[in-house]
Amino acid sequence: MLSTEIDLTPADEKFKSVLQVLGRNPSLMQQIAQTLEHEAEANFAAQGRPEWTDLASSTKAARLKRNKGSSVLQILSDRGTLGASLSTGYGDNFALVGAGGAAKDYAAIQQIGGDIEIPAQSRKIRLRTDRKGNLLRQGDEGKKKNLAVFAKESHKLARESWSEVPAHGIHIPARPYLPFTGTPDAPLIQPEAEKSVLELISTAAVTALR
Repeated sequence: MLSTEIDLTPADEKFKSVLQVLGRNPSLMQQIAQTLEHEAEANFAAQGRPEWTDLASSTKAARLKRNKGSSVLQILSDRGTLGASLSTGYGDNFALVGAGGAAKDYAAIQQIGGDIEIPAQSRKIRLRTDRKGNLLRQGDEGKKKNLAVFAKESHKLARESWSEVPAHGIHIPARPYLPFTGTPDAPLIQPEAEKSVLELISTAAVTALR
């Protein structure tokens, strides 16, 4: 019988080095966290990867009015709060990316989608008037002739009324801006982010084996 004995000690030591590098490496984890943040920013720039569900017509109209007719509409970048709230964290054996700050109240539902139940409520409407109590109009011709002018609390000449808004629901489609899809219990890393992270890990592993 022919037998051969192979000394695996050198290889074993190198694999231990790889495990040590990948198991407790805050520098690598920091790079991964930064990569995940970059991929999230790329999602905003691309309007989703895959493409996000478009805005509702009513939302588009409201934004165009608020932005004085600007035709540039970014789905999740109205005031820039959500994108600016991106933050990262890392440690010896973890890397994370998330959104908080001013966007913490709505960041999660924008990522995974869901339904918001709005309870019935009363709303006060204040319309500006002249000194005789007549409603002011937005213009003298066309549609503006029939449109009243809303009054701020600081306007003393105003007519107040209350309207009842019934309970209703709002559906928010999932628009995953973080480089993950799926649910919080079963997240899936996006292909672009997975490729970038694996390249980092591969480079670190090759370096450790040298």
